[in-house]
Amino acid sequence: MTDYDYDLFVIGAGSGGVRASRMAAGYGARVAVAEERYLGGTCVNVGCVPKKLLVCASTFADHYREASGFGWSAARPAFDWGQLIANKNREIERLNGIYRGLLDSAGVELFEGRARLLDPHTVEIDAGGSSRSRVTADQILIAVGSWPDMPPIPGIEYAINSNEAFYLERLPEHVAVVGGGYIGVEFAGIFAGLGSRVTLIYRGPLFLRGFDEEIRTHLAEEMRSRGIDLRFDCQVESIEASPGSGDDLLRLHLDDGDTVDCGEVLYATGRRPLVADLGLEKCGVALGELGEIVVDEFSRSNVPNIWAIGDVTDRLNLTPVAIHEAMCLARTLFAGEPTPVDHEAVATAVFSQPPLAAVGLTEEEARARYGEIDVYRSRFRPLKLTLTDNQERTLVKLIVERSSGRVLGAHMLGPDSPEIIQGLAVAVKMGATKDDFDAAMAIHPTSAEEFVTLR
Repeated sequence: MTDYDYDLFVIGAGSGGVRASRMAAGYGARVAVAEERYLGGTCVNVGCVPKKLLVCASTFADHYREASGFGWSAARPAFDWGQLIANKNREIERLNGIYRGLLDSAGVELFEGRARLLDPHTVEIDAGGSSRSRVTADQILIAVGSWPDMPPIPGIEYAINSNEAFYLERLPEHVAVVGGGYIGVEFAGIFAGLGSRVTLIYRGPLFLRGFDEEIRTHLAEEMRSRGIDLRFDCQVESIEASPGSGDDLLRLHLDDGDTVDCGEVLYATGRRPLVADLGLEKCGVALGELGEIVVDEFSRSNVPNIWAIGDVTDRLNLTPVAIHEAMCLARTLFAGEPTPVDHEAVATAVFSQPPLAAVGLTEEEARARYGEIDVYRSRFRPLKLTLTDNQERTLVKLIVERSSGRVLGAHMLGPDSPEIIQGLAVAVKMGATKDDFDAAMAIHPTSAEEFVTLR
């Protein structure tokens, strides 16, 4: 016990902040957390969860189109955007309540308001109006996440960010998505699946930088086959009110001389750590070039009692990673078990259409790191589609170190790829070899069996 009000004060009640708070309290620490927006953070409210719900909604169009191949005939389906958003909002409210209950049951005190550091051990919480609280803590954890970053181009006020996309009053007839990361690619698929015309604009030669190049190329082919207009190697210079008719109310001017008319512009060109006005400068906390809090392998900043996890550190910005970092931090601080974070072989998925998932090294990374590798791949039409007109093809890849036979990476583009790769992530993390994969009996007929039958 210390003379401070709390052993740990957490700023930010997202996935990482809540997990750190609960685990620390479970180890006997006196813990409080402050949140100024919504419990559960980006993931629960304007990220992973509502995104996946919208992805699920957008895939129904494929199911209806393919139904006749299996003998079903259905009347022309009708989609109601308003009903989808209302149902999504109700589910998010339910999850907010669950997060509140988790904190309460763990004995974590919740402050609802904007928290700022006055010094390395003192936090002031502004709950609005004249309501302010000032508390002290032995250890401080920053887990405030990140926020969409909008470029300062002429007309950017006409654009929306990914947060706002979840609350659109209506589905646009034509939407331009600017950006080639997870968010841009996923929303392009969502809008296209729900019936919008979609143009995706990305400054580089191919989207989803960091993923296996062959997988990215194949995804681009499949998205184009779904009618999505992909514009690579160009950027938006300005946005203006369009003289077009109907839903095309905005005109985008591109740096290649072309223009795009649309009804909505979604910018998904990146996010920045949400560190403004936290009082970090006055405490001497070191920040990186993008404003990220610089931390060591234990998530400690240069100020010994100030720590940071999740997107605010800009290490590996995924919800499960933030949760892992939170658990390591709680063990380090309150269980007497110094635990460094482990960012190796982290499985991830892009809920594009079709979805892709991966764990371990890409082919390009493996060649650079190990030199001699073997690449096993299979490209096939899933069994479910053989009775339909859908010509979509699945791609699976294994990257293997030639000298040891160890599987360095597993990649898949196609239906159920996130579910399949999650299972393979255990094998890759354990250091399984190609012989181990080959020794596993296939489950037939499945797409997953391709991973244990590759030759």
